[in-house]
Amino acid sequence: MARFSVSKIAGLCALFMAVFALAPSASARSPQEPPAPRPEVHERGEKIFNAESFTLDNGLQVIVVPNNRAPVLTHMVWYKVGAANEPEGKSGIAHFLEHLMFKGSAQIGGADLAPGAFSKTIKKLGGQDNAFTSYDYTAYFQSVPSDKLETVMRMEAGRMRGLNPPENEVLSERDVILEERRQRTDNDPRALFGEKMDKAAFGQHPYGRPIIGWKPEMEKLDWDTAKAFYDLWYQPNNAILIVSGDVSPADVFSKAISIYGSIPARAVPTRAYRPSALPQHPQKIEYKSAAIRQPVVQILYRAPSLRLDKQASLALEVLAEILGGGPTSRLYKALVSEQKIASDAGLDYDSARWSDSSLWVYGVPVEGKKPEEIEKALKRELEKVAQHGVTSEELRDAIGRMSDAAIYARDSVAGPAMIIGRAMAAGASLDDVEYWADDLQSVTAAHVQHAAQLYLNPQHLSIHPPVTGYLLEDENATPEQRAAAGAYQPAGHIQ
Repeated sequence: MARFSVSKIAGLCALFMAVFALAPSASARSPQEPPAPRPEVHERGEKIFNAESFTLDNGLQVIVVPNNRAPVLTHMVWYKVGAANEPEGKSGIAHFLEHLMFKGSAQIGGADLAPGAFSKTIKKLGGQDNAFTSYDYTAYFQSVPSDKLETVMRMEAGRMRGLNPPENEVLSERDVILEERRQRTDNDPRALFGEKMDKAAFGQHPYGRPIIGWKPEMEKLDWDTAKAFYDLWYQPNNAILIVSGDVSPADVFSKAISIYGSIPARAVPTRAYRPSALPQHPQKIEYKSAAIRQPVVQILYRAPSLRLDKQASLALEVLAEILGGGPTSRLYKALVSEQKIASDAGLDYDSARWSDSSLWVYGVPVEGKKPEEIEKALKRELEKVAQHGVTSEELRDAIGRMSDAAIYARDSVAGPAMIIGRAMAAGASLDDVEYWADDLQSVTAAHVQHAAQLYLNPQHLSIHPPVTGYLLEDENATPEQRAAAGAYQPAGHIQ
């Protein structure tokens, strides 16, 4: 049961990834000199989702996003714990526990749920459910008719209080996650390549190990380890409940007090990740596989997340839109449309991290072009924006597209819950999300250029050394090895 577990949720909210930052400050002159502060703006603009928030006595934060377009709702519980919080030698325990959460629990105010009964019950209600694990959070959600809110609340609160999987289910589910590792990672050269890139960039930092875990450590996971992790982190005062859809805030708050409010709070450790210094110099990685037919070039830079530096984060969001926001972006136009040396090119940045985040620059060479040519072309474009900045038209168009995405996000039922939960579980506030479109207007071309100078400039590799990776075809593979491996066609950032 993969349950969406290790997959990144960026695909679900790619349109809304920018909704995580506040206003930065003004002009830049050197890679180490930040822009001068702008006057503080006291008046706030229109909220994006008009969410209402309430905190229970036990510390559970409850957020409601009314949307009465259809009689449905999405109910999500976000725990502020993920793979980065795992004990040393226990990689994969966060993801393993996510699976075990579907293997039996003591329901609040109703019959206990047997293994598998949770999802079966949701289906009988006419809904669907799922869960996923990331580095900084683990989330569980149900989309159901709006009159089933109390039922799903009692079921989810039962998992928060009384997880009780039978021993045989624990052992069989460990086999499931090992098989998931084999299928999604060990048999996929793209995933193995991504692991090597992350390890090179983050070293001993928790982001340097895979969310699903290292296989030798996964093989030793057991119920005692999972239960200790559950007891330590799965507490109401370490969770966010978000209900989005055809509901009233008053009704949600009332039900939450009655159902979740009965769960006592317990002390939760402070999230403290092992520090990892930036690489001392640029690194180069090559990974070859018989399954690769088309090479990929990736350049990974470490950069601040929203929680670490709000001003820099928002500037990086705009920079990512200008350089990598689809067919109209600088990288795509330069390498694909004009030079015709790549079939795809772009830049990805994820601001929703508790610790350092990543900037991924990528290019896929067309037949006959070498990866070295793509790397040079990518770095030329990065150097251009670092030295010469962006135009006022590029800035205006990028901010316009990002603001439009925020408006479109209102139309979804699940989207707001996903966006708000992901941002807040990674250290943002509700206001960071609600006023993002308003704060975005204060980003200037100087902010964007400064971000490029500091984090992407090939002329300043000693400040933020990147990891450059080539995913290549194994020229020495036999025809039999190629046939057995199959073929993987890359698409953009393939981590």
